[in-house]
Amino acid sequence: MPSPLFRRSIWAIVGIAVLVAVAVAAVPFIASTQIVKDRIAFEMSAWSGFRVSINGTPDIEIWPVFRATLTDVTLTDWEDEQGSPVIEAERVEIELSAFSALSGNVDFSDAHFLRPTVRLRRLADGGLEMPRSRGGRLTRAIELARATVSASPAEPDLGKMPSDEFGSVEFVDGRVVAVSDEGEDELLTDLTGKASLPALNKAGSLTATAIWRGEQAALELSSPRPLVLFAGGAAPIVASLKSAPVEASFDGTASLAGDVHVDGQVKFAATSLRRVLEWSRPGVMPTSPVGSISIASGVSGDLDRLKLDNAKVTIDGNPGMGILDLALNGPLPSLSGTLAFDSLDLMTFASAFAPMASPNGNAAEIDTSFADRINLDLRLSTSKATAGSIALSEVAATAQVKGGLVAFDISDAEAFGGNVQAGIRFDRKPGGSQAELRLLASDIDGGAFGTAAGMSRIVPIGRGTVSVILKGPGLSWSTLLQNANGSIAATFGAGAIIGLDLQAFLKRSSERGFFSLDEVSGGTLPVDGVELKATVANGVARIDKAEARTATNRIWLTGIVPYVGRGLALSGAIEAKDATAATPPAIPPAAFFVGGSWSAPFISPLVAPVLAAPSGTTSD
Repeated sequence: MPSPLFRRSIWAIVGIAVLVAVAVAAVPFIASTQIVKDRIAFEMSAWSGFRVSINGTPDIEIWPVFRATLTDVTLTDWEDEQGSPVIEAERVEIELSAFSALSGNVDFSDAHFLRPTVRLRRLADGGLEMPRSRGGRLTRAIELARATVSASPAEPDLGKMPSDEFGSVEFVDGRVVAVSDEGEDELLTDLTGKASLPALNKAGSLTATAIWRGEQAALELSSPRPLVLFAGGAAPIVASLKSAPVEASFDGTASLAGDVHVDGQVKFAATSLRRVLEWSRPGVMPTSPVGSISIASGVSGDLDRLKLDNAKVTIDGNPGMGILDLALNGPLPSLSGTLAFDSLDLMTFASAFAPMASPNGNAAEIDTSFADRINLDLRLSTSKATAGSIALSEVAATAQVKGGLVAFDISDAEAFGGNVQAGIRFDRKPGGSQAELRLLASDIDGGAFGTAAGMSRIVPIGRGTVSVILKGPGLSWSTLLQNANGSIAATFGAGAIIGLDLQAFLKRSSERGFFSLDEVSGGTLPVDGVELKATVANGVARIDKAEARTATNRIWLTGIVPYVGRGLALSGAIEAKDATAATPPAIPPAAFFVGGSWSAPFISPLVAPVLAAPSGTTSD
């Protein structure tokens, strides 16, 4: 027979089971009578500080989770007379505490918003204003935390921080829209994620994915002291953004209220800078061939100025180091600094801000609107560089964008065995954009210069100097060259001219019929020097002086070379170097006309040379 103690234990267990059964049975009754929508709305309003409205009767579930499902939920500013919701959701699921429900209270820790819409106000200057609550537990907690931070900004007393339990908020398939007098426009779509904060004085995190301007992006934020951040204090924060165009991250400390300040490590990587700029829409030139870029750097500063120290910058696989300074307190953001590379593609670098499309036949309009969106002043150096097919070394260059001026200058570089200085600039003026091209190549190898410039005929071999200055309307590369004004000059010392067989030239001239320059291009003419001077006016180069000097003769040209049509209209002659010399020149004098085009010039003799008859023959 069971002992009295055993019987009492059995009855205790039975009693507890009955109480649990009664409590479970009572929950639906209590939930249906006391945990009504106005009570839930009150608690949601108490937390958020907004007026909360719920249409329909909540659907209460007991198993497996005690949950209330609400439909057509809206959060509205208490002072908004029109009652326009700042947040609305088709459905909200709230997980409740069953024991709190038995006492007639609402205690929930997790909320799930299905298809919510958040409305931001579009300001007159194009900025956005976040919804502001009129009180609420969150607002009061932040105000209390702000007072704690103000008392000791460097080391706030975390023990005095509010410790209310909060929980998590999930959202699925949401939207963020901007509202103005003209209506609404979508900023984010397909917004899905979760904000988690077990208690106000605990660590918190946010994960979210959304579609912004046609690209899906994923955001992650976490901090061990988010309430300190909201209160304006400094706290650790880790943030990352991932999308197809760009990936970025920050790991450090931040103060997000008042004078926002950050101090930590930042990373940025994009397979195509052009795609990033087009995605963010700052007005990058659509034809600009900008490639990949990545930055890893220490960052410190505030909303007025950010400094990137020991910045590791990689452009199209070319790594560099430097210091960058980003100023945000002016009418336009300003970026300045110095960067040093081991190697660099200068055309790719310059294309990030200047219209560097090839001038050969490209009639596309040059877009310099980038100058309206940023001020730029960068100094860069590189041991090796390329500019198209040209190889350079020991390069020092500058990039500037300011006040409508876009400029890229190579102040010093070694190329073609000599020194090179070059620049391109576009200056936006009331009458239209003006462009300028400059090149000064000193003590260079003429053959190497000609090869790089694509000149295959009549190229001087020797040491010399080349200067080119062209100015004109900067609407497009074609209009620039068609209407350019400036000068072209070149001087070379002793050497030779490739692509000219002088004996063959004289022989064909003596036959009086016109002939192609290709017919006499199979030789090399030794020269003592070559000099060229030309004035460019409205796209037409007028040859002021073009002279090659041999040991006994002088070969000269004069005339015009227009850019449009690429035609030639030149006259020239072969004369004795010293007309007073008693000894006849080894090469007889001749005069000729050069016509045709740049790619196919022809020669028409004007005064045919009289060649000496071969030995053993007589002339008529």
